Amino acid sequence: MIAFVGSVFSPYYAWAGRKNPEDHVSINIGLYAPGAQRWTMTERGQAALSRDGMTFTVGPSALQWDDGVLTLDFDEISLPWYTTNLIPRRVTGSVTVRPSIITDRVYEIDGEGRHKWWPIAPDARIEVETDGLRWQGHGYMDCNWGTVGLEEDFRYWDWSRGTLADGSAVILYDTHRRNGSHGLIAIRFDAQGRATPFEAPPSVSVKRGLWGVARSIACDSGHMPFVEKTLEDGPFYNRSIITTHLAGQNARMMHESFSGDRFGSRLVKLMLPFRMPRRRRWCG
Repeated sequence: MIAFVGSVFSPYYAWAGRKNPEDHVSINIGLYAPGAQRWTMTERGQAALSRDGMTFTVGPSALQWDDGVLTLDFDEISLPWYTTNLIPRRVTGSVTVRPSIITDRVYEIDGEGRHKWWPIAPDARIEVETDGLRWQGHGYMDCNWGTVGLEEDFRYWDWSRGTLADGSAVILYDTHRRNGSHGLIAIRFDAQGRATPFEAPPSVSVKRGLWGVARSIACDSGHMPFVEKTLEDGPFYNRSIITTHLAGQNARMMHESFSGDRFGSRLVKLMLPFRMPRRRRWCG
């Protein structure tokens, strides 16, 4: 789930000159249950937005922070090509995030302070209820914000997060910037929330998706990472589950690759409304 204000991937926001971010808001839901894959990312205008220090509401869906627990109640419409009969369907449910730890450090991922990342809860428990499905497991929560478009400062990046065999959470953020510099954030978080930077091994390329976006991940010498499953595969972005080996331990990682070169293409932005429709008025 991703909540957007001034949606970074919105073609409408880009075409508006990235002005008035509160007129470009959305709550994205990606559900990957076997036989029940769903995708919702409806952008709405400012009339659909309500927020304060504890709540964030966009149309019929809302986030609420209460006593250290984040709850999302959502009521959205899935895109038709994510359903077996090509008919849009309503997707309702809730996600409850219970952070094990909360961090207080914000990282500059571009090296110049124009793009920032806060790994709010590197480790959490989540509970999900939707469409008759109910499950719980590991969770993670972070926040990104910036003052310019991603494509302006990044050629590409690989991000991943997972849990090692000893129970610690590990995050890798590997960025390649337009100015030619390279940034790598590699952190382990223990059960008490202590963050320990570590020297990540070299990244190893893995098989590209159907759209050809490159993806790679750090892996200890003598081992090879492999893609367990590709969850999203698009012209500038993919999301995968990748198993690798870090700090002498097996690590099953949620992995994302982003191509700023691809995202900056006018053709790609013309394709985005098929994944991200916009509703100008408040409605369900």
